[in-house]
Amino acid sequence: MNFQTLSQLAVLCEKRNLSIGALMLEEQSAESGRTQEQEFAKMSQYYGVMKEAVHRGMNENTTSRSGLTGLDAQRVGAYNAAAEPCLGGAAGEAMAYALAVSEVNASMGRIIATPTAGSCGIIPGVFLSCQQRFGWDDDFMVYGLFAAGAIGYVIANNSFVSGAEGGCQAEVGSAIGMAAGALTELRGGTPAQAMHAVGLALKNTLGLICDPVGGLVEIPCIVRNGFGAVTALAAADMALAGVRSVIPSDEVIKVMLEVGSAMPEKHRETAGGGLAQTPTGRKIMEDLRREK
Repeated sequence: MNFQTLSQLAVLCEKRNLSIGALMLEEQSAESGRTQEQEFAKMSQYYGVMKEAVHRGMNENTTSRSGLTGLDAQRVGAYNAAAEPCLGGAAGEAMAYALAVSEVNASMGRIIATPTAGSCGIIPGVFLSCQQRFGWDDDFMVYGLFAAGAIGYVIANNSFVSGAEGGCQAEVGSAIGMAAGALTELRGGTPAQAMHAVGLALKNTLGLICDPVGGLVEIPCIVRNGFGAVTALAAADMALAGVRSVIPSDEVIKVMLEVGSAMPEKHRETAGGGLAQTPTGRKIMEDLRREK
């Protein structure tokens, strides 16, 4: 890749007069040796899987094998349709869709890791809800995925995307940043605004620990995906309104690396601390062990 930081990415887009998504498509093609058409077709297939996961999560039984989670996306969807929700509208839909994909993952269904399985619901939740709202076609959304991929590439190579390495800030936080930056571009924002969206999103998740109850990617992972989708929408709106990340996004990524490196091991996907070690969390773990 011809960029290693978000600032380099934005400059390159402006220099070559390309969107983030179009530039990433060119860069990916050059690196892989495959044609742009082949790379686009592959990403289009990934988007199809995301759409299928949303549909399944909103319409089928997603009760996990542990029995701890499932069907919350449908509960949120029904509530949105029948009541006067506090959130409502596109944000409520994004939240439901993000929960849906994450529940599909927990019930052993097919998802796309974006950037990990633990954060798989955020980008689909944001993308599908916005596509329906704004009438965008699938090809437009695929370019958005390339934009999200460019942002994820920078984060992964300068910090973490793994909860085991850097806590949930690395998984959910990275996914929120990727979704926020890509959505900013899809809504007509400049590359610079997209970078501000990433910084705004990441700052809001710094220090978030990874504490899966029972060691399963279910509690609190699934609800964090729902909240993450809403946060991504908020970050995109702030950036499009002209709100800047006063601390440059690349510096925020370095802070995420610093914080994750200093995070105790018990708070990095080991189920050794946090919610996993509450009285209820320990009881759930004991019950799961007995069932085995």
